Amino acid sequence: MKGEILKDKRILLGITGSIAAYKILLLIRDLRKAGAEVKVVMTPSAVEFITPLSVSTLSNNEVFHRISDGESWSNHVELGLWADIFVIAPCTANTLASMCTGRCDNMLLACYLSARCPVMAAPAMDLDMWAHPTTKRNIFQLEKDGVEIINVGYGELASGLTGNGRMAEPEKILRNIVVSLAHKQATFSGKKVLVTAGPTYESIDPVRFIGNWSSGRMGVSIAEAFFLHGAEVHLIAGPVQHFPEYEDIKVHSVVSAKEMYDKAVELWPEMDVGILAAAVADYTPGQYFEEKVKKKGGEWSIQLDRTKDIAHQLGKAKINNQILVGFALETSDEIKNAKSKLKKKNFDWIVLNSLNDQGAGFGHLTNKVTFLHANGKKELFDLKSKNEVALDIVMETEKRLQ
Repeated sequence: MKGEILKDKRILLGITGSIAAYKILLLIRDLRKAGAEVKVVMTPSAVEFITPLSVSTLSNNEVFHRISDGESWSNHVELGLWADIFVIAPCTANTLASMCTGRCDNMLLACYLSARCPVMAAPAMDLDMWAHPTTKRNIFQLEKDGVEIINVGYGELASGLTGNGRMAEPEKILRNIVVSLAHKQATFSGKKVLVTAGPTYESIDPVRFIGNWSSGRMGVSIAEAFFLHGAEVHLIAGPVQHFPEYEDIKVHSVVSAKEMYDKAVELWPEMDVGILAAAVADYTPGQYFEEKVKKKGGEWSIQLDRTKDIAHQLGKAKINNQILVGFALETSDEIKNAKSKLKKKNFDWIVLNSLNDQGAGFGHLTNKVTFLHANGKKELFDLKSKNEVALDIVMETEKRLQ
């Protein structure tokens, strides 16, 4: 999904003089791999930690570290206007202070003062510098000025001390870039979206349960896609194998079908959209054994009781301005069964996938789906990544809201 957001975006990176500068080579590589165009401006002290040649080779662009090299002049205004986002990482205490005061004695600061795009900074410094009241005032002022500060991490520092002050890892900086760029075109801004994901486990005794093979990957992809389009996302996740990359997605972890039902019913009245992608158990053991059941001779039968139907309850409570989307995983009579579910649950449309399609269903990075709409319309899609399927669901939901 990062690729869809970053493709052809113009990223201006600013590198300052910190030992953490070497990590930015990994960030440049990942940005380029995702299809972004990257230009880099460095402070004079930054070139003592990594070479402009290394940065230029990875970015496939000229690196700017002098306003003038004696023969030509580097146009900082042009760079500031070119960028979709300006990311300063690592950002030293010295550069933070200069940004606050408007000091402009190098190419990076000149770009900062002329940038019209969003600006993001990932500080890096020793723990006492990070904790100093001056640094805290500077951070406060920069955030007030609209600069997004990517918080430092905790760990071993170049001084040998351990504490807060480490630059955020390149993976986290990349996620923040993706979120910032995605939210510039936030089509779901102000909307609340409920997504269910993964299996439910129905306990028999302390060590045994009834479950299924769902990993939760499809539901998590849907949650991330709506979040990147500006929605406030609530993900009700069973015992999933995958969790969202983005911290602002509100994850409600549950285990059983009853827990998922209770949380979904609680949240639904405040939601604009519901996407029910979880593989919820239809039956749960009628009796829970407090201690492990020992193996005995002969057969053992367990009574199974019907679980509460989340989709039916949400469909029943749905009001005119809400959109409810279901999933149907079938092994036979796919269209017939999905259409029946679509009507019974009062879905606006249903996403059908079949275990008979290679690469679809549980345990795959891909899925092959069909959208069945309440008005009878049917849309068939080719085999795609689950991220791409999630985007198709977002686009269809956007059309419905419009």
